[in-house]
Amino acid sequence: MAILAILERCSLDWELVTSTVVLYEVGLTGDPVKRSYVIRLTRRAREMIRVDENLLSRAEEIERQGIKGMDAIHLACAKKAGAVFLTTDDEVIKIMKKHTPDISIRAGNPLRWFMELNHDGE
Repeated sequence: MAILAILERCSLDWELVTSTVVLYEVGLTGDPVKRSYVIRLTRRAREMIRVDENLLSRAEEIERQGIKGMDAIHLACAKKAGAVFLTTDDEVIKIMKKHTPDISIRAGNPLRWFMELNHDGE
């Protein structure tokens, strides 16, 4: 529900950022209905971050902090965009909080982040 609420706000007054790594992962979705739905959502994005050599180098730096693979690439994309990284992976959030000065990207759980912004939890 929080993710849908966030996406709704992105269609109103917030800015959604996506990346080529998101599109890659969406392409791996086996369910064609879900895949099509998510592709439509990504079209709302104000910006598409393209993965390049510089971004992959930043992802390698993030990996040294303990966040591996695709998560590191997603974080590098978020940093490049100056965006908040939302994830339901509590382990990633825990590692990021531990290394906040090194990673310097704001991250959070979508529900907690949305509630924090809305103070009243709606």
